[in-house]
Amino acid sequence: MMPFRHITPVEPRDASGLVTEVYSQQARDMGLSRMPALMTLSPVPELLAATWSLLRESLVAGPVSRTERELVALGVSMRNQCPFCVDAHTMLLHATGDHRLAESIARGERPADPRQAALLDGRGLDAPELVAVALTFHFINRMVSALHTPEVLPAGLARLRPVRSLAGRSLAGAARRVAPPGDSLRLLPVRPEAPAWAGDSPAGTAYAALVELAGRPLGPWCEAVRAEVAAWDGAHPGLAGPALSEEHGPRFRLAALAALAPYRIGERDVAAAGLDDAELVRVLAFGAITAVRRQESLLPGIRL
Repeated sequence: MMPFRHITPVEPRDASGLVTEVYSQQARDMGLSRMPALMTLSPVPELLAATWSLLRESLVAGPVSRTERELVALGVSMRNQCPFCVDAHTMLLHATGDHRLAESIARGERPADPRQAALLDGRGLDAPELVAVALTFHFINRMVSALHTPEVLPAGLARLRPVRSLAGRSLAGAARRVAPPGDSLRLLPVRPEAPAWAGDSPAGTAYAALVELAGRPLGPWCEAVRAEVAAWDGAHPGLAGPALSEEHGPRFRLAALAALAPYRIGERDVAAAGLDDAELVRVLAFGAITAVRRQESLLPGIRL
């Protein structure tokens, strides 16, 4: 069964240009020749590059503890109820060597260590990279929930303890290797000013680039999406999701759902908008980054 929904991503064997450069750097620094979470952005190479740059500079570059970063990524993915990302970061927590911690969280337990518990909850983000990890996965969770099936491995294998432990161990070498900061910035098509919270971390430049590229207005309906998200309290919506007005059209609905309830995007929503793959990714990315900016404004102690 095709794991992607609504789009046909660029496979590594078919990549060229900027997409090839991203995939090559990703294979080197993540130890993965194929990353479905990033492939959802591949129909728009500049968005793929900015998302990769933010992911790399926040999650794998520099000296901040990889275990702490994975806890932040896992906690955000749990709160956003993104099964794919929860399973992926449980396995990556195994890759750091913290097997007992990974399995205790998988069983629904809280970390005994107060700092680890705080990071899982999205608190104590006292390094720019930790803030950037949280914002990265608010974006990636939404794109994955909209454009990929919930399974990171076929047939629910990632839910089996031996499988996720083994998968994590296979990535241990890459997970424990510190990537040099800033290498991905050369892939960015724009270099806006980084936000104040980022200090001199390259993650801030990558974040600013993604905000600029994904947040460019695509039509008059974009203001309605911004207004919808501005009234949101940041909590994950219930199964009913937000009640969205029909007056702003199908692109508004897609973007607003990507921001607030991406799991609700279905074939009917996509068909009504009549978009090709690149246009669909741009619309969803606009909604996702609008939600990320709202989450940024809600983070405690963040100076925008």
